[in-house]
Amino acid sequence: MAETTTGTGLPKGFRSAEQGWPELFRIPHPPNRLPLLGDVLGANRRTPLQDSLRFARELGPIFRRRAFNREFVFVWGADLAADMADESRFAKHVGLGIANLRPVVGDGLFTAYNHEPNWQLAHDVLAPGFSREAMAGYHPMMLEVADRLMEHWDRALAAGRSVDVPGDMTKLTLETIARTGFGHDFGSFERSRPHPFVTAMVGTLTYAQRLNTAPAPYLLRRAARRNQADIAHLNRTVDDLVRARRADGPGDGDLLDRMLRTAHPETGERLSAQNVRRQVITFLVAGHETTSGALSFALHYLSRHPDLAARARAEVDRVWGDTPAPGYDQVARLRYVRRILDESLRLWPTAPAFAREAREDTVLGGVHPMRRGAWALVLTAMLHRDPQVWGADAEEFDPDRFDPQAVRTRAPHTFKPFGTGARACIGRQFALHEATLVLGLLLRRYEFLGDPDYRLRVTERLTLMPEGLRLRLERRSPAGATPEAAVEPESSELRCPVRGASD
Repeated sequence: MAETTTGTGLPKGFRSAEQGWPELFRIPHPPNRLPLLGDVLGANRRTPLQDSLRFARELGPIFRRRAFNREFVFVWGADLAADMADESRFAKHVGLGIANLRPVVGDGLFTAYNHEPNWQLAHDVLAPGFSREAMAGYHPMMLEVADRLMEHWDRALAAGRSVDVPGDMTKLTLETIARTGFGHDFGSFERSRPHPFVTAMVGTLTYAQRLNTAPAPYLLRRAARRNQADIAHLNRTVDDLVRARRADGPGDGDLLDRMLRTAHPETGERLSAQNVRRQVITFLVAGHETTSGALSFALHYLSRHPDLAARARAEVDRVWGDTPAPGYDQVARLRYVRRILDESLRLWPTAPAFAREAREDTVLGGVHPMRRGAWALVLTAMLHRDPQVWGADAEEFDPDRFDPQAVRTRAPHTFKPFGTGARACIGRQFALHEATLVLGLLLRRYEFLGDPDYRLRVTERLTLMPEGLRLRLERRSPAGATPEAAVEPESSELRCPVRGASD
């Protein structure tokens, strides 16, 4: 596997993307390209993903963009994306903003290069922490954190205030991963401002995003100093957390216990102290940032589609009834609620792209030669809008796209909110269970009333989040009987759409 650098994201010895794509000229790029500057006309450095969606619609299923001296190839056509999902020919590529996070998390699960041994070690040690048995153990803590959110929202409702959806979803998901994974309470709902950990995390993600479009890193010297301070804060927070666990003794077999006390089942190797820190930061950041975005987008769409919200509430009322605390297995029975989440992740996958590199010289789609180490960015948010897969109404919100029959008839590798292959998100089932549980609880308790003048704006900081989304709430009356016509068919398993519909 070719080793990549953190500066350009290209294999060592590559000066530009042209060396990895011998016939790059055949791939279209935006018009009005400028010497030295590249494709900067009409681009906004704060919204590179949304700019890329616009260019994708104009240029087709594979295109390229140049930012100063760097050329980036984007792929979104379903056939090409499926080709790049072939694990025998392509692997994860750590480049662009992901490599920019390595000063924060080094060889953590998300940012490790394929040749670095700590990725496989950590994956093998931590994978049992996401088994069904482990998930059932996390469920009561997820319920407790959700109760804190609803108490917070009840206070806002009593005071006649709207709620800050992205801010509160961030509090919820941070507390959930912190408590279930590491036995820690950040006290987010008792704070009027974000926890300093969240502020530092947002700072590092934003800086990593800015590096992608900066002509030279030295132009961001002031931002670089702030980034170093943010990294130092993240490290101190996690070091204190680990130090407390070592002093207090084992927890309940959570992720931190596994990191500190579990040896690899075959080699007997353990995670080093430095790698434990990196994995904890990885899980705290990735374990809440993407789930909070998914929930926020789902709540936005429910507020705009009261008919769909009513259909989801009917399902929750039927499946959960008056049970104050739904059990672990009851979450999997919310089939329509899950479809709402899947459709939200389709339109706005909160990790909106992933990079793949060629293991050996190959030809992408039988048309585009790629040399070993050459890479492209799979534009997930556009793959999920491919009209050849999703129809002429692909921009519309329709949870029935994830009706079981529709899923079975859809082509493979067309729904990829958690990445693909061996390096796909290890915590995807955790995220899906948490999000389905929380959305079910909120639907059962509240009506969501959006501002009719609000227009969806999306904030980009490597992940995506609706900007400025506030909702007014109304408390629902107790659940009543649900007409049989509103009942969704049950399933005994919370299916992962990445496996069921894509692989």
